[in-house]
Amino acid sequence: MEELLTYQKVKICYGTKPVAEDVSFSLKSGEILGIVGESGSGKSTLIRAALGILGPGGAVTGGNILFQGRNLSGLPEKELRRIRGAAIGMVFQDSGASLCPVRTIKSQIYDTMAAHQKISRREAEKQALSLLERLGFADGERILKSRPFELSGGMNQRIGIALAMLLKPAVLLADEPTSALDVSVQKQAVEEMLLMRRLYGTAIVLVTHNIGVVSAMADTVLVLKDGRMQEYGSARQVLGHPGAEYTRQLLAAVPRIRRK
Repeated sequence: MEELLTYQKVKICYGTKPVAEDVSFSLKSGEILGIVGESGSGKSTLIRAALGILGPGGAVTGGNILFQGRNLSGLPEKELRRIRGAAIGMVFQDSGASLCPVRTIKSQIYDTMAAHQKISRREAEKQALSLLERLGFADGERILKSRPFELSGGMNQRIGIALAMLLKPAVLLADEPTSALDVSVQKQAVEEMLLMRRLYGTAIVLVTHNIGVVSAMADTVLVLKDGRMQEYGSARQVLGHPGAEYTRQLLAAVPRIRRK
């Protein structure tokens, strides 16, 4: 199966300080890769680099990030804009913060879709309602008319996932998409991302510190510490029979419920 996204010995720096170094992995259609590690290990930086959204001072200073054979780190901004959202989607840790608080969800959905295709407002609303219904939203029309501040944080996070799904990207980058959610909403968010894979064959890179979410979703796992790879392989192997001491420490830190 053809590789969609490939990192080849990638090095990322802010100024002269490296925050990720010599990182390599590949992602095929429909595959889910979980990237785990403690805070500050470089997880979010890795996926933001693919879309050129590292922020001031951040740059890929070594290696290649390839999407369908094209080197993303060498593309001009105009071409990256065509790829963002339509070919590579992004779900942020706090999707509410990436939504305009004073505009309706419906208008923001239309703008997102119209940026990449010719579509009428009516057709955009129709597609959005259909997807919301498929995702289990019982009141899609009310949600589309709402503004983000009128919805809960969990609802806004699910809207962020739905927005990414509407454009049917080949790859979805999910940056801590469940960390701010309670357990029941986490389950909904996980199910929605898995539905995206089933419906469209979307490949997903999931950045998280939640080992439970990785265990439920991932096919392969990459473990990072201080920007360097500690372990990379099938989820069954890495989580069930870790070879790196750091991975064993991460797994040992996962809370376990004692049964009487």
